[in-house]
Order: sequence, then structure tokens, then C-alpha cells
Amino acid sequence: MIGTIVNTATILAGAIVGSILHKGIGEKYQKALFGACGLAACGIGINAIVNNMPDSNYPVLFIVSLAIGILIGTALDLEGKFERLVNKRSKSENNLGKGLSTGILLYCIGTLSIMGPVMSALYGDHTFLFTNATLDLITSMVLASTYGMGMALAAPVLFAWQGCIYLIAKHASGFISDDLVCELCIVGGFLIFASGLNILNIKNLKTLNLLPALAIPIIFFAIKSAIG
Repeated sequence: MIGTIVNTATILAGAIVGSILHKGIGEKYQKALFGACGLAACGIGINAIVNNMPDSNYPVLFIVSLAIGILIGTALDLEGKFERLVNKRSKSENNLGKGLSTGILLYCIGTLSIMGPVMSALYGDHTFLFTNATLDLITSMVLASTYGMGMALAAPVLFAWQGCIYLIAKHASGFISDDLVCELCIVGGFLIFASGLNILNIKNLKTLNLLPALAIPIIFFAIKSAIG
């Protein structure tokens, strides 16, 4: 778990540094950083999709996952509930809810963040997580400089996410396959790209409502494994 602990610590450190910079950055520069975050999110999402889609053995699964996921998320109103929860705890007007949803997706959904705990649990290799920690440090600083110290709330979410993956990989190594990781990264790439569109105010896709889409590949492979 050392890799996950380091990754969590870098997000906290980035949030602290970024929130300090936030006080000295004018609105014009905050908007510039805001746009840069949006472009970065779009790029990371596209990269995840392009790199993993050629390796997919189930080319329709991501479409089904996104469709079912958005229906479930919309029915549960995950985005609305999250926004109301955050707004109750924040009197600021800097769209903290949007920043947190974006940060959580960027930190948690990606090849490094998914494969990192798996490699750590199965082989004791923390390379992926240390690399991810470096990237998250920079991302956290940029996001916190725009949204404030509240971005630190994404750190425990990352810890819980990677911790769960680590424990699953440790105790169910036979279930986690390259195909499953590939499909999760494709779906996650679309979620990150959607988050970037939200930041750039191109289209509000309510990305938190899309989160259940990540469960569909897991359910699919679990059923496939049970059947035989």
C-alpha cells in the first residue's frame, strides 16, 4: 500500500500549494488555468481511449456500459446529490463540486491508477503508482489554484479507490484480467473526456451520473467467468 499512500500524500500536498497560489492569482489567470485543466482532461481521456480501444476484444461493451451507466446515474441523480452535499460544506462560489468531480475522475480513472494497485498487490511493483503520484501532484496544484483547498477532499476518495483495487487484486487475482482492465480504461477515458468538456463549458454531460458505467464491465466479466 506504500504506493497508494504516496499517491494520496501528493494530492494533499498539491492541494495545499495550489490553494496558497489561489490567493495570489487574478481572475484572468484562474480562467486560463481553468481552460488548461479542461484541455488536459480532454487529452488524457482521448489518450486512454485511443491506447486501449485497439486491444479491446469486446468493441461494443463500452457503448453498452455508457448507456446503462448514464441511465442508472440519472435515475439516482448522483450529480445533483453530490453538488448539494458539496455546496452544504462550501460557501465559496468557485464551482468546487465541478472541480472535485473532475479531480476524482482524473486521479482515479486511468491506466496508472487502476493498474498501479494491481501491480503493487501482485508483484510488489510500485512504479506505476509513483509515476501516477507525480502526475497527480501537478494536477492537484492546478485544480486547487482554481477551486481552492476543498480539492483536498479528493485525496481520501483516491485512497479508498486504490485501496479497494489493491485488496481485490490481492485476494482475487484470478478474476482480474487484461481484458477487464482494458475495458475499464476505455470507459474511464470517455468519462475523463466528458469531464474536460464540462470544464470548457462545451457540454454539461453530468459526469458523475456516468460513474455507474464503470461497474458494467466488472459485472459483465463476473457473469462471463461464472458461466464458464
